[in-house]
Amino acid sequence: MSSTADEHAPAHDDSFPSSGQDLGRLPYSFAVVGVQKSGTTTIAGTLNRHVNVCRAPRKEAHFFNDETVDWSAPDYERDYTVRRKARSHTHVGDYTPIYLYWPHALERMRAYRPDIPLVAVFRDPLERLFSQWVMMRSRKATRPDWPDFVQHFTEVPDEIPADVPLMRFKHESGVGRGLYGAQLERAFSVFGDRDQWLLLEFRQLLGEYDDTVDRLTDHVGLSRFRSKPPLENRYAGAELVVGTAPTADELARLAEHYRHDLAVFERLSGLDTTAWPTRLILDGRLDPAELAARFARRVG
Repeated sequence: MSSTADEHAPAHDDSFPSSGQDLGRLPYSFAVVGVQKSGTTTIAGTLNRHVNVCRAPRKEAHFFNDETVDWSAPDYERDYTVRRKARSHTHVGDYTPIYLYWPHALERMRAYRPDIPLVAVFRDPLERLFSQWVMMRSRKATRPDWPDFVQHFTEVPDEIPADVPLMRFKHESGVGRGLYGAQLERAFSVFGDRDQWLLLEFRQLLGEYDDTVDRLTDHVGLSRFRSKPPLENRYAGAELVVGTAPTADELARLAEHYRHDLAVFERLSGLDTTAWPTRLILDGRLDPAELAARFARRVG
């Protein structure tokens, strides 16, 4: 077990460099690789408050899904390091949730560091999908409305579609991102050591926050917080967006689309999905109309 220290308290004055002092650069040392709209920003906000963690300029580095990089000879020193800001800094985290879904991202990460600690947090597929759409529409109202959004990128691709702009693939891939079983099968084929992975569930992350933070710090090689940073459910999304609300029939069809993959995910992850609306709909314990009504309250 990791040692205990007051990492939530401010570092000593001598932890910080004097003006102009060069403390070198730190390579990224752990990664939260998925999934979008499932608490990755909350995890980043927590771990980045550790006295030994150097906050990167961006929460999401988007390095291993950068198709402009020459992946036959990537320059990690130039492109995948962070300027060390204090002598106490030993770790840097990359919190890019699209890595789990993006073709070849994990293979590129393995070439960078085969033993890098990996974290993935998962959320009910239907709730995650709706949350992604709300975020997308709140940021740019010209992005696809719900009926169009759920028609595209419905699988986990082996390659990026050649005729699709990269930014469209990045922002509008929705349904396929909820196929967690297929993504985990691919991930485990790349990083086969299960001890290298910490798999978390969104409700548990929020409901058992203190215990989850201890699991996170243990896993990425940090000493535990003596006093936990406060839980902040960051970027929960807009309260109301303009668009077309999901219908009960659409949610039922989407749940059916996830049926086989969800069973694979449950077997591979060992996570408890019994409270997930997708599982409840598939088991006949939740009327899709109830979920549609809840979603509709956020759509104007």
